[in-house]
This record gives sequence, structure tokens and C-alpha cells, in this order.
Amino acid sequence: MYRINKSSNNITKLEEREFKDLGFRERDHLQEWIAKNPDVLGEELLIIQKEYNGFNDTNERLDLLALDKDGNLVIIENKLDDTGKDVVWQALKYTSYCSTLTTEQIIRLFQEYLNTYSKGDEDAKELLLEFLDREDDEDLLLNSNDQRIVFIANNYRKEVTSTALWLLDHDIALQCFRAKPYSLGEELFLQIEQIIPLPETNEFMIDAKEKQKEKKGKSKKVEESKARLLEFWGLLKENLETKNINYLDRITSKPHYAIGFWKGRGKFCFCIGRNTFRVELYFHNDVDKTRFDAMYEYKKELEDAVSGIQWQRLDSKKASRIKLETTKESKNSFQGNWQDKTNWADVIDWYTENMQLFYNAVYPIWEKVQGKLD
Repeated sequence: MYRINKSSNNITKLEEREFKDLGFRERDHLQEWIAKNPDVLGEELLIIQKEYNGFNDTNERLDLLALDKDGNLVIIENKLDDTGKDVVWQALKYTSYCSTLTTEQIIRLFQEYLNTYSKGDEDAKELLLEFLDREDDEDLLLNSNDQRIVFIANNYRKEVTSTALWLLDHDIALQCFRAKPYSLGEELFLQIEQIIPLPETNEFMIDAKEKQKEKKGKSKKVEESKARLLEFWGLLKENLETKNINYLDRITSKPHYAIGFWKGRGKFCFCIGRNTFRVELYFHNDVDKTRFDAMYEYKKELEDAVSGIQWQRLDSKKASRIKLETTKESKNSFQGNWQDKTNWADVIDWYTENMQLFYNAVYPIWEKVQGKLD
């Protein structure tokens, strides 16, 4: 790993270090860095527990417990300079314990976590629905698919990597990340990279091994809803492509109630609400509202360009958004009824027309604002 020096047009090699030599500890440092910045693992994750020991008949503690954007549990085990030989066995035990957690239990666990570690009076269900891009908890089913395991360490023993590869080959979803500290003088750096499976093969492996699971009751209804969402977003992507609009060209459709594309630290999204449809610029983890407030300075200019634009600072939440949506007073025949496929053509036309209007007005200002913030 090298540091680039633009002024001299040269690079300087960073020194590889060990966590122990730098005085860092697993629980106090590496675990905290990941808990505060779970996106270092290459995806959006919501940490819902830390050092959890609430399993029946055992006092064992798992390091971190998270939810992914599909509402499935992710068990995160982190070690410092050496994985040890038992880390896989530990993670499998924790995963088996978590496999029985219900939606209600998961929400309760998250609330306990917030009550312990959050400074504000935050509501677990609200934060969870926001993270999952859902307007309400109707048909909400968490932990409906197999759990995933994530390992993080500086060095992996051969018996650990061998077992991890064997588990992957037998459809156990896991990832191994290498966390490597570096130094240059007094400056310290951290590199976290996925080593198993290699990122470029990860999506292929998931697609190749994905299994259709027979669901009953509520679970079956959820699966039908997911299939409908995939079909709908697929049609939206096709419609955009026919009009040579490349917003979603590199975005894979997923069974979420929103689909979008990042522009720096802001995400432009097409969203399905319970009674409305909207396009928006969404700021994830805008805790101090810096990005929202900077955009708000251009409120008049944006409202002149886009009639009906709305501002949501969301002071009680970590996110904020600027949006344009259908309203109850609108005359759209499809208002609030996306499930009816006969409305899909009209909904998709509304999305296409209004995202173009919204994006063309908002993005130039966001680009300028982001340049100042950076």
C-alpha cells in the first residue's frame, strides 16, 4: 500500500504493522470501528447488537450482530492479528443460536442495543423500517432466509480458510475480510478488503447457489411480494433504457421498496410508499444534517425549478431527504396502488418523467455543494 504525493509526483510505501504493536485491542478498537462504520464491509448494514450474550443456557458472546438490506441477519466475528483455530466453530454456534430469532425478538434486541449505546431516544422499529426503505411494518418478516457469517482479521490460519472455503462450497453464506494496519511516520491507516470469496466472483456464486424455498403463511406472501418488486423494478429499468436514460444501468434489481444510484454521498432513489410514489435525494448517515442544510440554502432555486419539492430534515433520525412525490390530491389513477399491475405502465411513466425533472434540477446543485463539503 502506498501514499500518493501529488506535489512530487511520487509514491511512498506504507509500513505494514500488527495491531498489538500499535496498542490496539479487539473489543475496544477494531470492533468499535466496524460498529460505527459497517459499510467498510462493502454494503449497507445496520448494527443491531454488540457483545450480545442473551442466548439461552449459554454465556457466550457474539461480537456484532447486523441486518442487511434484505432483512437477514449477519453474524460478525472479528479478531486482531490472528484468527485462532476456533473462530469458525464459534461463528457457526452463534449463527445457529440466531437462526431461531423472530421478527419481534430482533426488534426487541435492537431496542435494547439502542437503549444501551445510543445517546438519543431512538425507536428501533422506526430506524429498522427506514433502513429497509419501508413505509410500515405490514408483511415485515426478518431473518426469513439463511443467516450470513462475516470474519474480520489481519491473518487467517490455514485451517480457518480451508474450512471457510468448504462451507462456501456447501451453501453456507460467509465472507472473510482482512484488516491490515499501516503506518507512515505518526500517521496510521487501515485497509479492509474481502479475500473470501473474491468480490468479482461473489455475485456469481450467490446466483449459482440460490435456492427457491417453499414458504407458508406470511412467508409465502413475502416471497410473492419480493417477486413482484423484482418484476416491477426490471420493467422500470427497461423503460429507462429505451429512452437512453442511464440512471440504473449498473444497478441490480432487488426486492426492496426503493432502487437508486449513488452520486457521491447522496443517493437518488425511486421509492414506493404505502400511499404514494416518490423520487428523492437521500442522505444516509447525515447525523449532523450537514448535507441537508447545505442543500437547503438553495431552497428557493430548487422550488422554482421543481414544483412540489419537499424537504425532510428528519431531526430525530440519522438520515435526511429531499423528495418529490405523488399526493393524495393528485388525479393519478395509480395513486397508492402499485400492486395492481394494470397501473404499472402509468407508475413507470411517472417515475421516468419526474426523476428526470428532479435529477436535472437537484444534481447540479448537489455536485456543487458536495465539492464544498469535501
